[in-house]
Amino acid sequence: MKHIYTILFSLVLIACGNSDKNNQTDISAPSNSNNVVITQSQFTSEQMQLGKLLETSFDETIKTSGIIDVPPQNKASISTFMGGYITKNPLLIGDKVKKGQLLVTLENPEYVETQQRYLEISEQLNYLKSEFDRQKTLYDEKITSQKNFLKAESSYKSSLAQYNGLKKTLNMLNINPLSVEKGQITSTINLYAPIDGYVTKVNANNGMYVSPSDIIMEIINTEHIHLELSVFEKDILNVKKDQKILFKIPEASKDTFEAKVHLVGTVIDEKSRIVKVHGHIIDETQANFIVGMFVEATIINNATNYLALPNDAIAEVDGDSFVLVLKNKTSDSFYFEKIKLDIGIQTETFTAIANPDILLNKEILTKGIYMLLNEGGE
Repeated sequence: MKHIYTILFSLVLIACGNSDKNNQTDISAPSNSNNVVITQSQFTSEQMQLGKLLETSFDETIKTSGIIDVPPQNKASISTFMGGYITKNPLLIGDKVKKGQLLVTLENPEYVETQQRYLEISEQLNYLKSEFDRQKTLYDEKITSQKNFLKAESSYKSSLAQYNGLKKTLNMLNINPLSVEKGQITSTINLYAPIDGYVTKVNANNGMYVSPSDIIMEIINTEHIHLELSVFEKDILNVKKDQKILFKIPEASKDTFEAKVHLVGTVIDEKSRIVKVHGHIIDETQANFIVGMFVEATIINNATNYLALPNDAIAEVDGDSFVLVLKNKTSDSFYFEKIKLDIGIQTETFTAIANPDILLNKEILTKGIYMLLNEGGE
């Protein structure tokens, strides 16, 4: 008897299990069908939505990259006109300097020799000038020969040229010629900052000899920074002044910043086939931009309207794009047809449809398609 009850109880459990399976929702047709059926309860519980094609504005863009840079006049490379040994180099990378501030002191016996030559010629010049004037007067009065006059003139003008040249050299070395004429000779020269800015490179230290070809340090003024972008030849004809630029600094920030095209280069690099485009940043204070930062930029060419759908309305299956179009609706079910699309331009929210005619005036599932095609139907 007990055995009979056990059998009956098992049959009841099996029956209940079959009943539960029959009550489950069938969310789609067989996988080889283009038809998908869902119930009203599922449509509501999954917060699915219906919509239609929308005319949407899409920006035609040009992808490019470049760096944060400053104008040439905001960069200064510090070097010397005459080599010497560094005796004073007080600055470090990152130090802020003002125009005219002492940067480096150099020492070299050649500085002394240059001043000595200048002083000697300066002293001789007074005599040569007097002799030239005397010979000119005598020549005008036909007392002396033309040969003596020309000799005096040549000596004076030759020394005058040397005097002016050495005087210019002293000025370039930041040595005051008037002090030298008073006998104040120095073995050192000072180099001063030609612009306001920050020290970005220091290539020398105390005791090091530097020649005129050596860059001792570099200074950059970051009061005005800009974008220096590289645009490929195929895109350059679509780049115009004042076009909007959206750019990111991928290694430092996820934010998007805004700039505009200021100058478009007129020469194509023969090797890379790129053209330089100069962009002005709209608000330079919105981030701590550093010269040399790599940027990824998008130049907005113009806006065009296309019939489009939200990205959530499109599902990709095996490399193709599909939507679900409503074919019929009853009190408790929705009947959809899976339709393949040709897609065009895409943004973060919308996708342009290249074959919109098949979707005109039709209701489309704009939310929930991914679950149906990738989990239930395919």
